[in-house]
Amino acid sequence: MVVRVRTRLLKAARILSFAALGLVTLWAASALFFDFSVVSVVLFLAWVLAVLTVTKVNRKGLFIWIASLLAVMLWWFSLKPSAARPWQPDVARLASAEIHGSRATLANVRNFDYQSESSLTPRWETRAVDIDSIRGIDLFVSYWGSPWIAHAIVSFAFTDGTYLAMSIEARKSVGQEYSAIRGFYRQYQIIYVAAEERDIVRVRTNFRGEDVYLYHTLTTPADAQALFRQYLAWINEALAHPQWYNALTNNCVSQIIAYLARNKVGGVSRWDWRTVLNGPGDRMLYDLGDLAGGLPFPELKQRALINEAAKQASPDDFSAAIRRNRPGF
Repeated sequence: MVVRVRTRLLKAARILSFAALGLVTLWAASALFFDFSVVSVVLFLAWVLAVLTVTKVNRKGLFIWIASLLAVMLWWFSLKPSAARPWQPDVARLASAEIHGSRATLANVRNFDYQSESSLTPRWETRAVDIDSIRGIDLFVSYWGSPWIAHAIVSFAFTDGTYLAMSIEARKSVGQEYSAIRGFYRQYQIIYVAAEERDIVRVRTNFRGEDVYLYHTLTTPADAQALFRQYLAWINEALAHPQWYNALTNNCVSQIIAYLARNKVGGVSRWDWRTVLNGPGDRMLYDLGDLAGGLPFPELKQRALINEAAKQASPDDFSAAIRRNRPGF
């Protein structure tokens, strides 16, 4: 009986080991494909298949297989992000921040004029803000395809009626298109964009055809100011040390969620599945009582859609127009 159980356990362990090695092989082939070519994938898989065939998957064969995978992993993890690339115009510059007490000066705040998504007039500005005058946070949630995946933009509201939006994005070089799958394979670097809403929101509603929802959060001024300081720290860190974007671990929401959970803000938990499949993230915040409006969620979400208002708004009145008659404002 004991021998039989042991045999079954060894067989199960062997099957699981081969399955794990198979998945790692698939990952390695994908990494080679994205950084080299189909030829490199064919050569790599042919090598692995030849080793397993010749050795009949004995210990030597397994050793060579694992060593081959480790070689690809060592190469992949050695890849370093670099600021010296031909970047697309909307991510050509990194923001930076100088902080003196409650005063902060941000350089390279984006405030582009768009005639279309690809036809634009670049305008990089310097903006001085008083962090102590931040009174709250508004949240934009943008969908470009699947309802399970969304992009989040955090906009800080100041007592003088102005706003400054922060967006964590994949920094694409010339010729690159965003792909969630490529986002797992060190194809993009991360960028913290500080921008005017008339730029970073309007390009999504008016030119990219994304569905954008706007919510007013119940974040306290103190928590909003603390999060703003954290964004400034992220901005300066990315400027000093370029970082890889990762569609799972280092994306538009992962760092925000980690910060909120770590500092116990809004009841957010890193273990909620909606922090990974973040399309229903607005529902998660609603369930936690973090969104203003006092309406059932389906009605709140319906009235949070700003696309029509954004298309009718003039760029100079954009922020006010998209908030007019919106629940919670």
